[in-house]
Amino acid sequence: MTVTTDSYRARTSAPAPAKPLVLALHGTGGDEDQFFDLAHQLVPGAGVISPRGDVSEMGAARFFRRTGEGVYDMDDLARATAKMIGFIELQRGIHPGHPLFAFGYSNGANILASVLFERPALFDRVGLLHPLIPWQPHPHPGLSAKPVLITAGLRDPIAPWSATEQLIASLGTMGATVNSELHNGGHELRPEELAALSVHFAADA
Repeated sequence: MTVTTDSYRARTSAPAPAKPLVLALHGTGGDEDQFFDLAHQLVPGAGVISPRGDVSEMGAARFFRRTGEGVYDMDDLARATAKMIGFIELQRGIHPGHPLFAFGYSNGANILASVLFERPALFDRVGLLHPLIPWQPHPHPGLSAKPVLITAGLRDPIAPWSATEQLIASLGTMGATVNSELHNGGHELRPEELAALSVHFAADA
Protein backbone atom coordinates (compact mmCIF):
# COMPACT_ATOMS: atom_id res chain seq x y z
CA MET A 1 0.00 0.00 0.00
CA THR A 2 1.23 3.50 -0.83
CA VAL A 3 -0.04 6.23 1.46
CA THR A 4 0.58 9.94 1.89
CA THR A 5 0.60 11.23 5.46
CA ASP A 6 1.18 14.77 6.66
CA SER A 7 4.86 13.91 6.89
CA TYR A 8 5.98 11.53 4.14
CA ARG A 9 4.77 9.70 1.11
CA ALA A 10 5.38 6.09 2.13
CA ARG A 11 4.85 2.52 1.02
CA THR A 12 3.69 0.32 3.87
CA SER A 13 2.54 -3.20 4.68
CA ALA A 14 1.16 -4.66 7.90
CA PRO A 15 3.12 -7.23 9.92
CA ALA A 16 1.99 -10.80 10.46
CA PRO A 17 1.17 -11.67 14.09
CA ALA A 18 4.25 -11.57 16.36
CA LYS A 19 6.43 -10.26 13.51
CA PRO A 20 8.36 -6.98 13.62
CA LEU A 21 8.03 -3.80 11.66
CA VAL A 22 10.96 -2.91 9.41
CA LEU A 23 11.68 0.74 8.63
CA ALA A 24 13.61 1.03 5.34
CA LEU A 25 15.24 4.35 4.44
CA HIS A 26 16.58 4.95 0.94
CA GLY A 27 19.73 6.70 -0.19
CA THR A 28 19.98 9.93 -2.20
CA GLY A 29 17.94 9.57 -5.38
CA GLY A 30 16.01 6.57 -4.11
CA ASP A 31 12.38 6.40 -3.16
CA GLU A 32 9.88 4.35 -1.19
CA ASP A 33 10.31 1.42 -3.60
CA GLN A 34 14.10 1.12 -3.33
CA PHE A 35 14.23 -1.22 -0.33
CA PHE A 36 10.58 -2.22 0.15
CA ASP A 37 10.92 -5.71 -1.33
CA LEU A 38 14.36 -6.18 0.22
CA ALA A 39 12.91 -5.48 3.67
CA HIS A 40 10.36 -8.26 3.15
CA GLN A 41 13.16 -10.61 2.08
CA LEU A 42 15.29 -9.71 5.09
CA VAL A 43 12.49 -10.43 7.59
CA PRO A 44 9.74 -12.64 6.12
CA GLY A 45 6.36 -11.79 7.55
CA ALA A 46 7.46 -8.37 8.75
CA GLY A 47 5.51 -5.21 8.17
CA VAL A 48 7.46 -2.69 6.12
CA ILE A 49 7.47 1.09 6.38
CA SER A 50 9.35 2.79 3.55
CA PRO A 51 9.03 6.60 3.34
CA ARG A 52 10.27 8.84 0.55
CA GLY A 53 12.55 11.70 1.57
CA ASP A 54 10.86 15.09 1.46
CA VAL A 55 13.85 17.10 0.20
CA SER A 56 14.80 17.38 -3.49
CA GLU A 57 18.41 17.87 -4.49
CA MET A 58 18.29 18.60 -8.23
CA GLY A 59 15.44 16.10 -8.49
CA ALA A 60 17.00 13.47 -6.21
CA ALA A 61 15.00 12.68 -3.08
CA ARG A 62 16.76 13.03 0.27
CA PHE A 63 15.73 13.20 3.92
CA PHE A 64 17.57 16.45 4.72
CA ARG A 65 19.46 19.18 2.92
CA ARG A 66 23.19 19.56 2.45
CA THR A 67 25.36 22.33 1.05
CA GLY A 68 28.00 20.03 -0.42
CA GLU A 69 29.25 16.44 -0.34
CA GLY A 70 29.50 15.58 3.34
CA VAL A 71 28.52 19.12 4.40
CA TYR A 72 25.13 18.99 6.08
CA ASP A 73 22.61 21.73 6.73
CA MET A 74 22.44 21.04 10.45
CA ASP A 75 19.30 23.13 10.96
CA ASP A 76 17.51 21.10 8.33
CA LEU A 77 18.88 17.89 9.80
CA ALA A 78 17.32 18.88 13.14
CA ARG A 79 14.02 19.55 11.37
CA ALA A 80 14.17 16.24 9.53
CA THR A 81 15.10 14.32 12.69
CA ALA A 82 12.10 15.68 14.58
CA LYS A 83 9.84 14.93 11.62
CA MET A 84 11.12 11.36 11.30
CA ILE A 85 10.65 10.77 15.04
CA GLY A 86 7.02 11.84 14.69
CA PHE A 87 6.54 9.59 11.68
CA ILE A 88 8.02 6.57 13.47
CA GLU A 89 5.94 7.20 16.56
CA LEU A 90 2.83 7.31 14.38
CA GLN A 91 3.71 4.00 12.72
CA ARG A 92 4.45 2.33 16.04
CA GLY A 93 1.09 3.52 17.29
CA ILE A 94 -0.65 1.94 14.31
CA HIS A 95 1.03 -1.40 15.07
CA PRO A 96 1.45 -1.54 18.86
CA GLY A 97 3.36 -4.42 20.38
CA HIS A 98 5.52 -5.14 17.33
CA PRO A 99 9.31 -4.70 17.59
CA LEU A 100 10.79 -2.12 15.23
CA PHE A 101 13.88 -2.91 13.19
CA ALA A 102 15.32 -0.14 10.99
CA PHE A 103 17.94 0.15 8.30
CA GLY A 104 19.06 2.94 6.03
CA TYR A 105 21.58 3.31 3.24
CA SER A 106 23.76 6.41 2.74
CA ASN A 107 21.46 9.43 3.30
CA GLY A 108 18.90 7.05 4.81
CA ALA A 109 21.55 5.76 7.22
CA ASN A 110 22.42 9.32 8.21
CA ILE A 111 18.89 10.36 9.12
CA LEU A 112 18.41 7.03 10.89
CA ALA A 113 21.59 7.59 12.92
CA SER A 114 20.41 11.07 13.87
CA VAL A 115 17.08 9.67 15.11
CA LEU A 116 18.91 6.84 16.91
CA PHE A 117 21.07 9.32 18.82
CA GLU A 118 17.98 11.30 19.86
CA ARG A 119 15.47 8.52 20.54
CA PRO A 120 17.15 5.10 20.76
CA ALA A 121 14.11 3.62 22.54
CA LEU A 122 12.17 3.76 19.27
CA PHE A 123 14.22 0.88 17.86
CA ASP A 124 14.94 -2.72 18.76
CA ARG A 125 17.64 -3.24 16.11
CA VAL A 126 19.34 -0.85 13.70
CA GLY A 127 21.41 -1.27 10.54
CA LEU A 128 23.45 1.68 9.22
CA LEU A 129 24.69 0.96 5.69
CA HIS A 130 27.47 3.32 4.53
CA PRO A 131 26.70 6.13 6.99
CA LEU A 132 28.55 9.44 7.16
CA ILE A 133 28.17 11.25 10.50
CA PRO A 134 30.31 14.42 10.37
CA TRP A 135 29.16 15.66 13.76
CA GLN A 136 29.92 14.41 17.25
CA PRO A 137 26.77 12.82 18.71
CA HIS A 138 25.95 13.29 22.36
CA PRO A 139 25.89 10.17 24.56
CA HIS A 140 22.43 8.81 25.37
CA PRO A 141 21.80 6.23 28.11
CA GLY A 142 19.23 4.52 25.89
CA LEU A 143 22.01 3.37 23.57
CA SER A 144 23.31 0.94 26.19
CA ALA A 145 23.28 -2.58 24.71
CA LYS A 146 21.36 -1.36 21.62
CA PRO A 147 22.19 -3.77 18.74
CA VAL A 148 23.63 -1.79 15.81
CA LEU A 149 25.14 -3.13 12.59
CA ILE A 150 27.36 -0.83 10.52
CA THR A 151 28.46 -1.76 7.01
CA ALA A 152 31.05 0.08 4.97
CA GLY A 153 33.40 0.05 2.01
CA LEU A 154 37.03 0.61 2.92
CA ARG A 155 37.51 2.64 -0.29
CA ASP A 156 34.22 4.52 -0.08
CA PRO A 157 34.77 8.05 -1.49
CA ILE A 158 31.44 9.33 -0.11
CA ALA A 159 31.53 7.84 3.38
CA PRO A 160 35.27 7.53 4.18
CA TRP A 161 36.32 4.60 6.32
CA SER A 162 38.01 6.91 8.84
CA ALA A 163 34.65 8.54 9.62
CA THR A 164 32.91 5.17 9.83
CA GLU A 165 35.60 3.86 12.15
CA GLN A 166 35.07 6.88 14.41
CA LEU A 167 31.29 6.25 14.43
CA ILE A 168 31.83 2.61 15.41
CA ALA A 169 34.10 3.71 18.25
CA SER A 170 31.66 6.40 19.42
CA LEU A 171 28.71 4.01 19.53
CA GLY A 172 30.82 1.48 21.39
CA THR A 173 31.82 4.11 23.94
CA MET A 174 28.14 4.94 24.41
CA GLY A 175 27.46 1.31 25.27
CA ALA A 176 25.82 0.12 22.05
CA THR A 177 26.44 -3.45 20.91
CA VAL A 178 28.08 -2.75 17.55
CA ASN A 179 28.89 -5.24 14.82
CA SER A 180 30.37 -4.34 11.44
CA GLU A 181 30.57 -5.78 7.95
CA LEU A 182 33.29 -4.32 5.73
CA HIS A 183 34.35 -4.82 2.14
CA ASN A 184 37.21 -3.52 0.02
CA GLY A 185 35.00 -1.57 -2.38
CA GLY A 186 33.37 1.81 -2.41
CA HIS A 187 29.88 3.14 -1.76
CA GLU A 188 28.05 0.25 -3.41
CA LEU A 189 25.98 -2.22 -1.41
CA ARG A 190 27.35 -5.74 -1.67
CA PRO A 191 25.66 -9.09 -1.00
CA GLU A 192 27.74 -9.73 2.11
CA GLU A 193 26.36 -6.56 3.69
CA LEU A 194 22.78 -7.65 3.07
CA ALA A 195 23.57 -11.12 4.40
CA ALA A 196 24.97 -9.55 7.59
CA LEU A 197 21.86 -7.37 7.91
CA SER A 198 19.64 -10.44 7.54
CA VAL A 199 21.53 -12.19 10.34
CA HIS A 200 21.39 -9.04 12.46
CA PHE A 201 17.61 -8.87 12.19
CA ALA A 202 17.10 -12.63 12.53
CA ALA A 203 18.39 -12.51 16.10
CA ASP A 204 15.05 -11.11 17.31
CA ALA A 205 12.68 -11.79 14.41
